Amino acid sequence: MLALALAARPAAAELVVPADLPARAAGSGAQVVLLGEIHDNPDHHRLQAAAVAALQPRALVFEMLTPEQATAAAGTPRDDATALDAALSWEESGWPDFAMYAPIFAAAPDARLYGGALPREAVRSAVKDGAAAVFGAEAARFGLDRPLTAEAQAAREEQQFQAHCEAVPREAMSGMVEAQRLRDAALARAALQALQDTGGPVAVIAGAGHVAKDGIPAALALAAPEVTVLAVGQTETGAEPGTYDLWAESPPPARDDPCAAFAK
Repeated sequence: MLALALAARPAAAELVVPADLPARAAGSGAQVVLLGEIHDNPDHHRLQAAAVAALQPRALVFEMLTPEQATAAAGTPRDDATALDAALSWEESGWPDFAMYAPIFAAAPDARLYGGALPREAVRSAVKDGAAAVFGAEAARFGLDRPLTAEAQAAREEQQFQAHCEAVPREAMSGMVEAQRLRDAALARAALQALQDTGGPVAVIAGAGHVAKDGIPAALALAAPEVTVLAVGQTETGAEPGTYDLWAESPPPARDDPCAAFAK
């Protein structure tokens, strides 16, 4: 069985001045534009909203929404943040304050909404049983039936270990990688469905890790190599840029130590 060498580093990502990023994303001509974020950084969401406004996609795919949530919000005015918050049951979702995300929805009032999130039970099952078993019949199309190369697996396990503040045993990281691969494939599937339904362009709002070249872009390249994709990453000052086509950096917001919860 062939292994997937997803850790290979492509050409260096191009650093873009934040003010220039919306026009660069809109002018790329890509059918699918992936707009990354660090979830609690307001600057990242402001830039996503500006990019969506410039692009005017026919479809918006959100990592934060299930397909059911996206359907429930259909017909809700995008400029009514209170009504949209309620329609999406956002407050119960566990994501950061909806006030940061509302301008993204409002920036494309006519775009069709899609959710790329999976039930938590499915993600937990992937940790134990593997992404392919949970994803189902199309697992091979998105490469989930093939293991990563040893190098790619080790790189992803290290990313997960650091993301969990080195507080979770290393032997649990392989399951975490399977959960990440499952989410990447689910978001790629949602983006392709949105493209098929609407003709595009499609904007995908997701975390920086999903948007990196070995995440959603790799899944899209396997499933639909003819589709053009632009991966736009956002990082914080001083952080590694990751593997994107374009990236911008913003100062980190004031936040509590994210590792404090693990310390308890």
